[in-house]
Amino acid sequence: MHIIEHCSLTDKHSFHLDAKARYWAEFSHEEEALALLSDQQFAGLPRFVVGGGSNLLFTADYPGLLLHPAIQGASLVDEDKDMVFINVGAGETWDDFVAESVAKGWYGAENLSGIPGCVGASPVQNIGAYGVEAKDLIDEVEALDLVTGLTVKLNQAECRFGYRDSVFKHRLKNALVITRVRFRLSTRFQPNLNYSDLARRVMALGDPTPALVRDTILTIRHEKLPDPDNLGNAGSFFMNPVIPAAHYHSLLATYPDMPGWPQSDDTVKVPAAWCIERTGWKGKQLGGAAVHDKQPLVLVNKGGATATDLLNLSAGIQADVLSAFGIHLKPEVLFIQA
Repeated sequence: MHIIEHCSLTDKHSFHLDAKARYWAEFSHEEEALALLSDQQFAGLPRFVVGGGSNLLFTADYPGLLLHPAIQGASLVDEDKDMVFINVGAGETWDDFVAESVAKGWYGAENLSGIPGCVGASPVQNIGAYGVEAKDLIDEVEALDLVTGLTVKLNQAECRFGYRDSVFKHRLKNALVITRVRFRLSTRFQPNLNYSDLARRVMALGDPTPALVRDTILTIRHEKLPDPDNLGNAGSFFMNPVIPAAHYHSLLATYPDMPGWPQSDDTVKVPAAWCIERTGWKGKQLGGAAVHDKQPLVLVNKGGATATDLLNLSAGIQADVLSAFGIHLKPEVLFIQA
C-alpha cells in the first residue's frame, strides 16, 4: 500500500494538468483496499477510483481520496474446446493483457490493441474500437463495495453495457472499486475486419492473423493519435453521436458527404470527428488547449493548459456542432469535479 498526501496528479492522468488530490492511495491486494476503506483517517471524504487516468479531466483539485488499484496478474480459470476464461487484476495495463492474449492463442481482444489505461477501467467505459467492445469479452466483474467493503460480483448482463456506458457510470457510480475482471476469449481466430481502412491495410499485407491485425491497429493508432507522454490528451474526447435515421437523412440533403453507420434500431451513428472538422475546429487552439491537427476527435494539452481551457474548447465545439447539425456531442472523457 502506498499513500501520498497532497499528491500532484500531473503524472497520474494523461492530460497532465496541474491538479492535486488530498490523498492518493495505491493498493496491490484486496486486503489493502479493505484497510483503506475502514481507515478513519479518510472517513467522510469523497472517494473516486482512478486507473491509468487515460479518460479523465480533473476540473479542480480533488478534496478527497483517490483510490488506485494496482492488482496484478492474469490466470486461466476455466476452458473448453472453444473458449478460455481469464481472470485479470484491475491494475494490469490493458494493452499488455491484449498482447499476452494474442501470444497465447486467446482471441477476441486484438481489435482493442493500443487502447490506453488499465483492465479495471475497461468495463466502466465499455472501451471499444474497430467493431469490438469490452462487453463482447467480459464474463464477470469483481469489485469491493466502497461503503460495506463486501465483495460484489456482476455478470455481463448485470453490467448493463451500452455504447461507452455501463452500470458503473450510473447506479453504481462511485459505489464500487473494481478489483478483477474475468474475460471470455476464443481459441479460434475469426478476424473482425468490418472497418474498411483496417481491412484494406491487413489484406494488403497478407492473410489476416491475430498478430497482423494487432500490429496493423497499433500502426493506425500511432499514425492518428498523439502520444499522451508527448502531448497530453485523453484519446477521443467525444463519443460518436447516434441520431434518428430521419435526422441523418435530412442532413444528407445539405451535407451529402456526411458519413454514417446505420444501427439496428432505426438510428445512425455519425463520426464526431467529421462534425468537428466540418465546423472548422480542427487544429484550433484556446489558451493551452487545442484540437489535434490530425485527429479532431482528440483535444490536447499544448503545454500549460488548464481545465478551464479544455472546458471552454469543448463547449465551443459542442455549440457549433449543435448549431450546424442539430447534434449534441457528449463527452467520452469523465469530468472529475471537486
